[in-house]
Formats: sequence, C-alpha cells, structure tokens
Amino acid sequence: MAKWMVAAKKADFNKIAEEYGITPVLARIMRNRDIIEEEEIRQFLRGTLEDLHDPYLLKDMEKAVLILEEKIKEQQPIRIIGDYDVDGICATFILRRGLSLLGAKADRVIPHRMKDGYGLNDSLISDALKDGIDTIVTCDNGIAAKDQILMAKENGMTVIVTDHHEVPFEELDGIRKQLLVEADAVVDPKREDCSYPFKQICGAVVAYKLIEALFTHRKKSAADTAEQSRVMKQKEALMKELLPFAALATVCDVMELKEENRIIVKYGLKQMRETENPGLKALLLVNGIEDKEISPYHAGFILGPCLNATGRLDTATRALSLFESEQKTDAVTIATDLKNLNDSRKKMTEDGVAEAIKIVESTSLKEDKVLVVYLPDCHESLAGIIAGKVKEKFGRPAFVLTRGEEGVKGSGRSIEAYDMFEEMTACKELFTKFGGHKMAAGLSLSGEEQVEQLRRRMNETCKLTEEDFEEVVHIDVPMPLSYAGKAFIRELDLLEPFGSGNPKPLFAQKNVSLISGKIMGKNRNVGKYVIADENGIFYDMIYFGDLEKWNGFLEQKAGREAVNTLYGGKLQRDDLTFNLAYYPDINVFAGRESVQIIMQHYC
Repeated sequence: MAKWMVAAKKADFNKIAEEYGITPVLARIMRNRDIIEEEEIRQFLRGTLEDLHDPYLLKDMEKAVLILEEKIKEQQPIRIIGDYDVDGICATFILRRGLSLLGAKADRVIPHRMKDGYGLNDSLISDALKDGIDTIVTCDNGIAAKDQILMAKENGMTVIVTDHHEVPFEELDGIRKQLLVEADAVVDPKREDCSYPFKQICGAVVAYKLIEALFTHRKKSAADTAEQSRVMKQKEALMKELLPFAALATVCDVMELKEENRIIVKYGLKQMRETENPGLKALLLVNGIEDKEISPYHAGFILGPCLNATGRLDTATRALSLFESEQKTDAVTIATDLKNLNDSRKKMTEDGVAEAIKIVESTSLKEDKVLVVYLPDCHESLAGIIAGKVKEKFGRPAFVLTRGEEGVKGSGRSIEAYDMFEEMTACKELFTKFGGHKMAAGLSLSGEEQVEQLRRRMNETCKLTEEDFEEVVHIDVPMPLSYAGKAFIRELDLLEPFGSGNPKPLFAQKNVSLISGKIMGKNRNVGKYVIADENGIFYDMIYFGDLEKWNGFLEQKAGREAVNTLYGGKLQRDDLTFNLAYYPDINVFAGRESVQIIMQHYC
C-alpha cells in the first residue's frame, strides 16, 4: 500500500483567510503549494494577464527582436523550424501567425518524426540553403543542435534559437558548464545567464513572448501616435487570439501550473471557447466539447492526443495546417482525420503496453530499478506513450526502444526521484543522439547490440533506493466529510486550473463506513457507494479506480460475505470501515445538485 503523508507546513491560516476572504482550509492548501508571500497569494487568487512577465527579461530577446525587425524590413526569407509534438506545433503556429502580421516573408517546416527525428538536422539545413532561406528561427528545439547551427552559420545564414529545453552541459572536476549553441540569438529561460523570473515555460510560450516583444518594439518605433495606436490594437487582438495555443501547449507539455503558467492556462482555456480560429473550433466540435468549459483535462487528454497522433502516425504538418485553415469545411475535414488517427493510435498503444508489461514480468527485467524494454516492431512514435504507461505500472523509470530506419530509437519517462537527462548525460557516449529533461527523454542508438549495454549502464549507476519507489499519497488536509458542503466546493474553484504542479486538493477522513454499493458503467468499471461518517450522516461516493483491487482490499479486511452484502443489500454502520482520501464534487442530475465524494485512495 502507498504511504500517506499529511502536509504539515506552517502559516497563520486564519490571518490569511481573513485578509483574502477565504476559508482557513483554502489558505492551508495554498501554503502546501508553497504560495507564501503576499504577492504570490494575490496572484494565485486574483492574477490576471497583466501579471505576466516582461518578454524582454529573457536573455537575447532584444537581440532576436532587432534581427527579425531588420530581416522583415529587408524582406529576407525566414524559415520557422518547429517540432512534431503539441508544443512544437503551437509554437510554430504562433511564430508564423505573428511574423506574417508583422509583414515578414516567413514559411514553416516541422520535421518528420520518422525521417528527420527531433529538432534540427543536416537535411533541414540543406533544404533551407536550397530554398534560399536567409534566416532560421527554431521553436521548441535548437538548444542542442550545435553542429547543425554551425553548418547554417558557415553557409551564411542567420539563426535564432527559441527553446525551453535544458541546455547541454559538460562536467569537469565537479564543475558543470553549459554548452550554448553559437546562434545569433538564443532565447531559452534555462540559460544560466538568463534572469527570467520563471524558468518553467514551454516552447510555445517562449514563441508567444517573442511575438509580444516584436509588437512592443514596433509600437516604440512607430512614427506617430496614430500608428502607435494601430499597432497596440493589433497587438492586443493577436495576443488574445494566440493565448489558447500557448495554454494548450503548456498543458500538453506537462508544464507545472504555477506562477504565469497558471495564468496563461486559466485565461487561455477560457478564451478557447470563444476562439475564431476555424481549426481550433473544428477540433472542439469533432470531440463534442465545443459548448463545454474547457479544462486542462480536455486540453491534455482529448485535444492534445489528436494533434500528437499526426506527428506519431502521419506528419505533424497536418495538425499545423488545421490551425492555418481559413475555411470551416476544410478545418472540419482535417479535425475529423486527426480524431480518427488518434483512435487508431490508441489501439496500437494498448497492444504495445501489453507486450512491454509481458516482457518485464516474464524476464529478468523485473529485477531492474531502471526498465529498458526493447519492442523492435513497435511504431517508434509510440515509444514515449508506452514508456509512460510502463513507468506507471511498475513505478520505475522506463525506456522503451524500437527498431528505427537507422539503428534503434526510443523514449524514456521517469519518476520524481530520478533525473533522466542527467543520468543519460553520464553515459552520453552510448547515444548517437539524445535530449530531454528530468522526467522525459528521447534517444538514438547505433544498433541493437547497444540495447543491453544501455540497460546495464542505467542500472549500474542507478542510486534509487526502495524508499524512492514507494508511492506517496500527499494529503492536503485531514477533513471531516461534513465540512465538504456546496459552498466550500465552489470555493475550491479559486484554486483552478488543476494540473501538474497544482494538483486537485486531497482530503482524508478515518473510519468511514461503507453502507451499500453497485458497479456501473458500460465496462462495469465505476463503483458507486453510500458511505457514512462517524456521526451517521450518509454521503454518495464514487470510485473510478481499479475495482478488482479495491474489492480485494475489502474482502481481505471484512471477508467475502461482507462484500457480497455491500453490493447485494445493506451493511450496518461500522461493519466495514476504511480510511478515505478524497476530494468533493457537486453532481448535477436532472437539474438537481448534490454533494458527491470522489475516492482517490484508501487504506
């Protein structure tokens, strides 16, 4: 079973509650997320787009702006080179749309996952030279493309890198030195010499900041107040138009919903419902969520996978062309294709996950702390998704490798205690190419014979302890069920949007009694129960987790007869009790509202 830990961070919760007109419980939840200072609390509760940081705080932003303004003035051909995931697609769209409105002669290329791999490569530079491109602007990539940028520079091209990934480094005598590419401007908040206050923005947000900075510069350079006013109106309209794409990328790239990311997502998803972009409207329509309040769940688990599927099974240029569509009929056709492609991707993923789990459980891999699973026939674009599922299943860092056109390719997904990029850097001689960050990475090996070498090296150097593998359930507040009334549940809305770095708050109560239950859903995978607290007050509870495991827990605790009575009749209070970790919700049915307890964990 998982280890439950109650957050014990201290603050004057009553004082905070009184000052900001909230309950002490809400004050405590914010403290658990390290929202401490007055300005942080204000921004968390009442932050607006006015609180976003100045783009010019990014190192080299001014350089990038001045270079691009000159290129636009000279009408030099500019090529935007993006990436094939949601962040890369959105970043490319943002840059192309913004630069075009500024009068730039700009086109765009998104690498093909299978043919090109991640980021810049020699053929992309060669293609740009053949096409007479003067300037390359990367987005969501480029920070590790040392050789390719050198090739472009040697051939007389200007290169601007906009990225958000970790800067490659070397370590000599315990001293780490970043290896910065020699581009004309390098805009990446992860640079050591970059003073940008919040480092955890995605590639699309860096692109968004560049467009904002360009319009700010254009306004300052305007000849008169009338021109300044025109530029400002254009800027305001464009920033509003592009915000949903920055928000979508932030969620899909699993950036922490803290500080300005939270503001971007909060307002960007709200704006998404009102978007005039035919492609985005069509994507909402074909997924049946055009009239819904768009949440990070919709962005990350419905919209994002449709866009990612093109980069995985087809070409991400298809997803980009969706956002560039001007006609509704074209947009709906493309959006429908993307949804269908994602449906087929789901089946291929399920098969790959089943095969990977079988390999781990039936071989010596099950003894490893770091899992390296070779699925030679798996579609290489699905390796990352499968690695994520394997990591979740076994609670260990996982790499899934597959046979590529040249050698072996793969992806890794990590656990909190394991810095995947750092561990890979320690054996970088094994890779022909690699990159990523603490929680995820991509890699290429020259051949199949190196798969076992990678497995051995990763496990020989692994310093993870048994404690690192133990699942920890973080309880925000031990709270009686009776406190979770409708008014309190509505107050929790102030904490939204929820996601990475700002999870839904988790509450706990001991000795909850199960009274009755039933299994529901088309696949009989949802449990609905009546529970009672220590005062004998009844509540509805629902559980979306592993019912087989839950029922096994109940049977072990009270016996099969009690479980049969639970589902077939009605237990007496205290016949079957358990400890509950939950969050409360308001269920609306036939126009009536009722409190519903969502079980997250139990013991």
